[in-house]
Amino acid sequence: MTTSTTSTRASTTARRRPLAAAMLVALCLPGLAFAQTAKERELEARIAELEKMVQQLAAQQQQTQGQVTEVRAAQAAAPAAPAAATAPAAAPAAGKAIQPTTIMTAANPNTAFSYGGFIKLDAMATDTSDGKIADGSSGRLFYLPSAIPVGGATAEGGDAYTDVHALFSRFWFSADHTTEGGQKVKAYIEADMFGGGSNALVGNETATNTYAVSLRQAYVSYGKWLAGQTWSNFMDTAALPDAVDFVGPTDGTIFVRQAQLRYTTGAWSFSAENPQTTVTPFQNAGARFNTGDNLMPDLTARWITRGDWGHFTVAGMARQFKYENLVTGVEDTSTGGAVSVSGKFNLGKSDDLRYAVNAGSGIGRYLAFGLGSDVVQAADGSLEPLDGYGGFVSWRHVFNPKLRTNLMYSAAHFDNDKALTGFGVTERAQSIHANVIYSPFPKLDVGAELIYGQRSLEDDREGDLRRLHTTVKYSF
Repeated sequence: MTTSTTSTRASTTARRRPLAAAMLVALCLPGLAFAQTAKERELEARIAELEKMVQQLAAQQQQTQGQVTEVRAAQAAAPAAPAAATAPAAAPAAGKAIQPTTIMTAANPNTAFSYGGFIKLDAMATDTSDGKIADGSSGRLFYLPSAIPVGGATAEGGDAYTDVHALFSRFWFSADHTTEGGQKVKAYIEADMFGGGSNALVGNETATNTYAVSLRQAYVSYGKWLAGQTWSNFMDTAALPDAVDFVGPTDGTIFVRQAQLRYTTGAWSFSAENPQTTVTPFQNAGARFNTGDNLMPDLTARWITRGDWGHFTVAGMARQFKYENLVTGVEDTSTGGAVSVSGKFNLGKSDDLRYAVNAGSGIGRYLAFGLGSDVVQAADGSLEPLDGYGGFVSWRHVFNPKLRTNLMYSAAHFDNDKALTGFGVTERAQSIHANVIYSPFPKLDVGAELIYGQRSLEDDREGDLRRLHTTVKYSF
C-alpha cells in the first residue's frame, strides 16, 4: 500500500513538472517578445543613421573627385611648371621670357620683368694735410680730387676722421619685350641713395641718416636706338677698374651720366647728349658756375672692337660753349672737342690691364667729376676753352675665385692761362690705389683699399689725402 501510494505521487509530480514548465514559458513569452522587438528597433535606428552617414561620405567623395578632375584639366592646359626648388634651376632658353606670364598689367604681352641691385656699406678713415673735407660733402663719401683741401704755408691738418654710410646701395628695374617683327625693346631705370637728405632734420647723421633716392639711369632702347639718361657715349664703363671706392682712379676717369639720343650700328655708336657749360670767372673772381644756354647738344662718336683678348675703343666729342648774361648783356659762344682711348687687355686667365687716356679742349666737366672747368672768361666776358688731359692704368690679379687685388694710378692736368684764371685754380691731381677684395661666396665682396691723393694749384700749393676705405657689398 505504501509502495503503491508513493509510486502514484511520483507519477503525478512528474506529470505536473512539464505543465509548470509550459505555464512558465507561456508567462515569459510576452516579455521575451517585447524585449527582442526593442533591440531590433534600436539596431534598425543605428543602421539607418549609418546608411545616412555613408550617403553623405559618398556625396563628398564625388564632389572631391570632380574638383580634382577640374584641377588636372587646368594643369594639362597650363604651361609646364618650373622645376622643384630642390633641383638646380635651369637657365631660360635664349629669347624666352624669364617668367611665363607678365607681372606688369599695363605692359605689352610677353614682357619680361627683372629686378636687381646691391647693398653696399662703406667705412673709411681719412687724413688730409691742409684741413678737413667739409662734413656731409661728396668728398667724405668717395675719393673726389677736387675736394682735397689745399691751404697756405701755415695750413695744418688735424686728426684723422671716420665716415660710415650706405648711400651707394642701388636697385634697378628692367622690362624687356620683343616685337612681332623681332625688334628688342628694353625699358630700364636705376637709382641709389646718393640724392642727399630730404630735409635738415632727417637728412643728416644726427638721428636717422635718411637720404633721398637719386636717379642714375632711365632709358628705353628699341633696336639700334636708345633714348633717355644713361652713361655718356664718350665714357667707357667696361674699362673701369675693380675698385673698393665708388670710382677709384677718379682723377683721370671720364665719368658722366646724362640724357641723350644714341644710335648704335655694328662697332659704331653716335649720340647727341645734354649740353652744359662750366665757367670759371675771369681771374677766378667768384665761384665757378654752370650755364645751360647751349643750343647745340654735345655730339659723340665711338668705335669699339672686342675679342678674347679684351676690348679697345676710341671715342670723339664735339661741344659748344655758350653764356648769356641778361644783366650785363655779355654773350659769347665757343667750341671745343676731346678724344678718349681706352680698353681692357687680358694677361692670361688671372690678370688684366685696364686703361684710359683722355684729352681735349673744353673737357672739364667730363674729366674727374669736373676737376677743371670747360671754359674761363676773359676780361671782356668772352669764353676761352680750357685744355686738359688725364688717364689711368690699373692692374688686376685674381689669386683664386675668392680673392683678388688691384693696383691703380691716375692723374689729370690742366693748361690754365694764368692771365685769365689766376693762380688759385687746380693745375693737376693724382692718386694711387691698392686694394684687396675677398668674396667668401659669389656676390658678396668684402674689401679694403688704401688711397693716396694729391691736388696742386697753379701757385704750387699742394694738399694731400690719405685714406683707408673698406666696404661690404652684396649684389642680388
